[in-house]
Amino acid sequence: MLGVGRGATEQEIKSAYRKLALQFHPDRNPNNPDAEEKFKEASEAYAVLADAEKRNLYDRFGHAGVGGVAGGGGFDATVFQDFGDIFGEFFGFGDLFGGARSGRRTRGQRGADLREDITIEFEEAVFGSEKKITYRRHENCETCAGSGSAHGKTATTCRSCGGRGQVRYQQGFFSIARTCPTCQGAGTVISDPCPKCKGEGRVMQPKTVEAKIPAGVEDETRIRFTGLGEAGMQGGPAGDLYVVLHVKDHPFFERQGNDLHCIVPISFTQAALGAEIRVPTLEAEHVLKIPEATQSGSVLKIRGKGVPVLNGHGKGDLFVEVRVQTPSKLTRRQRELLEELQGSTQVENKPERRSLLGKVKEMFNEL
Repeated sequence: MLGVGRGATEQEIKSAYRKLALQFHPDRNPNNPDAEEKFKEASEAYAVLADAEKRNLYDRFGHAGVGGVAGGGGFDATVFQDFGDIFGEFFGFGDLFGGARSGRRTRGQRGADLREDITIEFEEAVFGSEKKITYRRHENCETCAGSGSAHGKTATTCRSCGGRGQVRYQQGFFSIARTCPTCQGAGTVISDPCPKCKGEGRVMQPKTVEAKIPAGVEDETRIRFTGLGEAGMQGGPAGDLYVVLHVKDHPFFERQGNDLHCIVPISFTQAALGAEIRVPTLEAEHVLKIPEATQSGSVLKIRGKGVPVLNGHGKGDLFVEVRVQTPSKLTRRQRELLEELQGSTQVENKPERRSLLGKVKEMFNEL
């Protein structure tokens, strides 16, 4: 039935049973008697193989050696306690076979996660910084120490579930456990609530956290602070705080990954004859050499002047696109010199076929 060999280990038997139990569980197969029967058979098979003595009888005599188990007379519900945590949250499986784990209460609820959005400067994202973030969250009430009950009072046992935190519903052969709707799984009911927190056990309080922003973060980066979210209910753990960063644009640089890009204007003579120009970076000015006969739109790379690698080593690069500026006004002497230059240079004004790659690049640049 379980599909395991004679030499199967305990873990292999458990895994095989778990797979079949999830497949044929009545909650997944409502109004399907065949699935219910297979689920029952798999449960009986596991009841045999999980017990060393019964497994030995089965190995020696086959099904006849464990007839009592198959008929239900010798069924031991305790063999299913190992699966309470596996099936309990998925199906409410605790009381499936006569209450093997019926005394188990639902754990305290984990507190909700919180989100805080902050805006930082471009340089703060590149070099890192520290920020004080103030927000509001629910914390355990100091007056009642998180119990929710008034001073000197205690919570009473829930009458609906008898303190188990779960109630059972009969579905044919099965008894399915669900979270108690009266106490929400706590097992207790607060009859005399704390006047400060109104029985919730939590109060809203301001909270300040020192957030260290590492160098190299990008826009929409999330920083997680474990346990700084909402306080849990009924003693449950606190949630987490997520700080979401929004990085301002830079007036000069544009970031792409760890690289920076910028556009620098140069004169016609600098492009034709070559020159050395000073280009600003995020740290200090850099002397960039413009090669002779540089064309407008050429991109020059400055290594190591980009953004630090987040949680790593090294930096990106700075890419400088040079664009030749045409003067809007010329003096008489400048015009004479340019006319003289025009007479000595000839350019054939013939349309050129643009490469497919160039067209694709322009399309992406326009998006």
